[in-house]
Amino acid sequence: MSFEGTAVAMVTPFTSNDEIDEQGYRENINFLIKNGVDGLLAAGTTGESATITHEEQKKLIEILVDEVDGRIATIAGAGSNSTKEALDLVQYSENIGADYALVITPYYNKPQAHGLIEHYKTMNNNSDIPIIVYNVPSRTGTDIDVETIGAVAEMDNIIAIKEANPDLNKVSKIQKILLENELDDKFSILSGNDDLTVPMMSLGAKGVISVVANVDPVRMTQMVNNALDSNYEKAMDLHYELYNLMKVLFIESNPVPTKEALKILNRPAGHVRLPLSSLKEKNRNLIEKTLQDLDLV
Repeated sequence: MSFEGTAVAMVTPFTSNDEIDEQGYRENINFLIKNGVDGLLAAGTTGESATITHEEQKKLIEILVDEVDGRIATIAGAGSNSTKEALDLVQYSENIGADYALVITPYYNKPQAHGLIEHYKTMNNNSDIPIIVYNVPSRTGTDIDVETIGAVAEMDNIIAIKEANPDLNKVSKIQKILLENELDDKFSILSGNDDLTVPMMSLGAKGVISVVANVDPVRMTQMVNNALDSNYEKAMDLHYELYNLMKVLFIESNPVPTKEALKILNRPAGHVRLPLSSLKEKNRNLIEKTLQDLDLV
């Protein structure tokens, strides 16, 4: 049950009294489905997983599964730096009916390669939900190496990696291992960097888990679909059309700029939770101009 296409790493909208904005969250889900995305991720890092409680995390997954109601793929953010906590979230995601669980490499404690293999083996052996590994060394302090990815890819329920290491040479090495071990039909590489999606797909990646698609799902989905169809000329045109947006949404810590962009577009977002704080005014102006240039406002 591999995934390909465009999945959105959704923001978590909050109300003025710092509760999950369930109505706004459901509104965003339906907006994104209407605009053609292939999957939605709840409670990932863009969804502020570091500052929501596990109860809120589970609530977001439950709302996502309920509102999507089988229309597209649902991906549950289910990672932790504790294997026991991650397994609890994975099993909850399976029980609630999510299609996939996204499990980040454990952060802060910097596990060894053999520790990472045991971490993912624990998820694999104690659940049946398809699992996507999430490698984002800039956030976690750990970069899962190519050999470890190859070992994890052999596990029955591990079906993809969201790769956010910007090293394109690493993408080639992963794909080479998958091809040599005849795992390329069972295990997919997904881009974790919007601005590297097209080059990664030219090397064998099957899609993206995207921040930018929160703001412009139509063009992001078109870009990925063209790459999947090997129409790289059109995919490249859309890449450069979206390039300024891809950059400006990371002008400050994610998801601060994305939430500001959604507020400019009058879509549910709300504030970010401390220690993240509001966007600088000069950067808000840059975002607004970028949205205007794309005719989104």
